[in-house]
Amino acid sequence: MDKLTIDDIAVKDKRVLTRVDFNVPIESGKVTDDTRIRAALPTIQKILQNQGKLILMSHLGRPKGGPEPKYSLMPAATRLTELLGQDVEMAPDCIGSEVEAMVNKMQPGQVLMLENVRFHKEEEKNDPEFAKKLAALGDVYVNDAFGSAHRAHASTEGIAKILKTAAVAGYLMKAELAALGKLLTGAPQPFVVILGGAKVSDKIQIIKNLITRASHLLIGGGMAYTFLKAQGHEIGKSLLEAEHLNLATNLMTVAAYSNPRKPVKMVFPEDHLIGSSIEGTDAVELASVDIPADKLGGDIGPKTVQNFKTIILQAKTILWNGPMGVFEKAPFAKGTMAIAAAVAEATGRGAFSVVGGGDSVAALTQSGLTDKISHVSTGGGASLEFLGGQDLPGVEALTKAPKKA
Repeated sequence: MDKLTIDDIAVKDKRVLTRVDFNVPIESGKVTDDTRIRAALPTIQKILQNQGKLILMSHLGRPKGGPEPKYSLMPAATRLTELLGQDVEMAPDCIGSEVEAMVNKMQPGQVLMLENVRFHKEEEKNDPEFAKKLAALGDVYVNDAFGSAHRAHASTEGIAKILKTAAVAGYLMKAELAALGKLLTGAPQPFVVILGGAKVSDKIQIIKNLITRASHLLIGGGMAYTFLKAQGHEIGKSLLEAEHLNLATNLMTVAAYSNPRKPVKMVFPEDHLIGSSIEGTDAVELASVDIPADKLGGDIGPKTVQNFKTIILQAKTILWNGPMGVFEKAPFAKGTMAIAAAVAEATGRGAFSVVGGGDSVAALTQSGLTDKISHVSTGGGASLEFLGGQDLPGVEALTKAPKKA
């Protein structure tokens, strides 16, 4: 990574304006999953231990251009207080005279949480004046919100351009870029990419960018049915992106001819667990590669699981993005859970593994195997865009590290 990190700057007695990703699920005023808050703890603790004045900012949900109580970051501040064992003061807004007064009263080692930056519509517009008001609260800027780095917003890019001499990556951002970057630069072979989820269209760029780097592309989930249809198979009522049938055909052609000496192998389901609906409440049946007209695919079948597992266990590098089926419904969860177990087993054998995407991470959490994976990415859209070869505005805006002599 060619960007400065939090280890490259002094924070003692300074106002450290830190962008985190506390866009967490909240029910009845309480955080129900604190994974993203915990992921930011190393950076937070580093700043506090070095006597910085920590000012945290984040977005939460999609408020409609103004304050909405259900999107307040107060529950996140409360949970962070519990995790740190010290008070996290909550600001009434993210800009304004009252917030400035609270910042000016801060002592080294204290924490202030700004209110949801998206309560101001100028945040997503990356409004320069709004960015200046945010930047005025800090002496240095730390971006530890990889999950928001693909957005050119005021709190992710605008501030970095204003505080450009001291705009650095936090530990989470650094870890994400290192892990994902490893997949793009000489990943040890065999490199197995497992892709699932609902739509081919969501994975176009990542397929195109990794098709010359991977040894295998294992395709499952709803997106597999568009590929199978393009091959001439019957898919019944399964999810289909009819407008992308030609794209699926083209991607398979590119895979076959990407490397004449060793083309990437695209592997598709050979059997399925099927039902009348994705609810999985009716009788679930096993079908071969073709699915009856009145049924739809909800999960990969046991033959496919075994085939995928065999390939995964031979891998030295693994990327998994997207579940193999409707894992939220118990009858259709077996395939996804089996893939989670296979990736964990391969990691235990020495493979470097990365799991990304909200549904994949949720499935991994459900499997109880999170700590068996080399790196679990907190960035959904950001990780897809990065692996798809796109520059992330929130990363590009950070201060470049000086070149080594």
